[in-house]
Amino acid sequence: MVEQRLDAASERAAEGVDPGLCLVFGASGYIGSHLVPRLLAEGIRVRACSRNQASLAAHGWQPVELVSADALKPSTLPAALAGVRVAYYLVHSMSAGKAFGQLDLEAARNFAQAAADAGVERIIYLGGLVPEDAESEHILSRRDSGDRLRQGSVPVTELRAGIIVGPGSAAFEVMRDLVYHLPVMVTPRWVRAKSPPIALENLLTYLVELARHPESGGQIYDAAGPETLSYQEMMRILAEAGGRKPPLIIPVPVLSPKLSSYWLRLITAVPTNIARALIEGLKHDFTADDAALRQLIPQRLLNFRESVDAAFAAEREHRITTRWVEGAFAVRNHRIDYAYYAKRAGGSAETSASPAAVWQVVTAIGGETGYYYLNPLWQLRERLDWLAGGPGHRGGRRHPSELRVGDRIDSWKVIGLEPERRLSLAFGMKAPGAGMLEFELEPRADGGTKLNLTAYWHPAGVWGLLYWYSFEPAHKVIFSGTARAICQRAEAGNLA
Repeated sequence: MVEQRLDAASERAAEGVDPGLCLVFGASGYIGSHLVPRLLAEGIRVRACSRNQASLAAHGWQPVELVSADALKPSTLPAALAGVRVAYYLVHSMSAGKAFGQLDLEAARNFAQAAADAGVERIIYLGGLVPEDAESEHILSRRDSGDRLRQGSVPVTELRAGIIVGPGSAAFEVMRDLVYHLPVMVTPRWVRAKSPPIALENLLTYLVELARHPESGGQIYDAAGPETLSYQEMMRILAEAGGRKPPLIIPVPVLSPKLSSYWLRLITAVPTNIARALIEGLKHDFTADDAALRQLIPQRLLNFRESVDAAFAAEREHRITTRWVEGAFAVRNHRIDYAYYAKRAGGSAETSASPAAVWQVVTAIGGETGYYYLNPLWQLRERLDWLAGGPGHRGGRRHPSELRVGDRIDSWKVIGLEPERRLSLAFGMKAPGAGMLEFELEPRADGGTKLNLTAYWHPAGVWGLLYWYSFEPAHKVIFSGTARAICQRAEAGNLA
């Protein structure tokens, strides 16, 4: 644990104001998924909210009330905000593409109005540092969202941060992927732009403690670490911390951030729209005046090297994962050089058969039974794996129909088993990356079942991304067809 939570938020908690019930709006996102357990550790009551409640349940937070709501659907907000005293607003729409700026403003307006109607005492909003010459839509949208929240009647505490150093931070993951995947980088001059990165641990301490300071309402605070570094310097330190030789960086004057953002899809697994929005803002130097925040909430700030070490340590100490959660270290084969964000492909089908009947077919997959759909393609992949030195088809199954955690199904390993709900299989073939295949059963109101198959792939470098893209067209066909075939067999009561 990082210096006992950086010198003692617990001591301040004993003297601070009880914030009451706190809503973490955007709890499935990067900051939200780390903030919820920190609030719980501080003895603060938490309600976690996202558009997809199932994604929250995967974290296993206790005791936390889970709700689903969408700021772009105002009718869903009252239930999420009822009884809340402090609401953390942590959402953005960058993944939506070109229209994300307008969506962000609409969402902020809806949330501010709903918070006022619910009697919320304060909104804590995490925004971004804003250079005076800002032009990037990403930067302007974060600023304008704060302005839109302040137009409501609920006092807003805005925390503006630059690069957040921690596993899952989009900016950090882009840099990690560049460092681990490219020995030589021809980059525009933005690699020399400067920014004051802040450790995730320090940022979480600020967010938790701000809930205990009602006098911070109506204020805007800059949050920063103790150093201001160029992106080139940060990548050098990141490489050294990971035991890698720093990449050779060759700055050129003609490649703008906008142009360089177009090849990101081939380099990083960070969602392309998010990575592109971040890169287009890198032509600015970012500065922060965090004196007021440091006076309000004193703590020891980690420098960049300490922040990177803390990020890698946090990953290595991650609990064993029995189902897929973004960035899960166990799913990534405990490798810090495997991409945090996963590529995904899947398919689904529905049937009148009960979950029990569908589960019986799902758990009989592989071995002598095969994979129900396009078996020659599954077999071809196994043979190619065997030729490359992987396990191929070796192993089969322990039992033709029964499964337990730890079992092998050909080259797959069962790491999660929730009867009639979910089967999680770790990918075991030889490939540049790590992955998982999940079968998820959703019971229907009429007694039938919806079956979802989803493959998650954490690529190792450029070769890992190329591997994924080479199989992507086949994945779309195979997984949809497999889901249909399983449902049809469940209806027929046929496992053969």
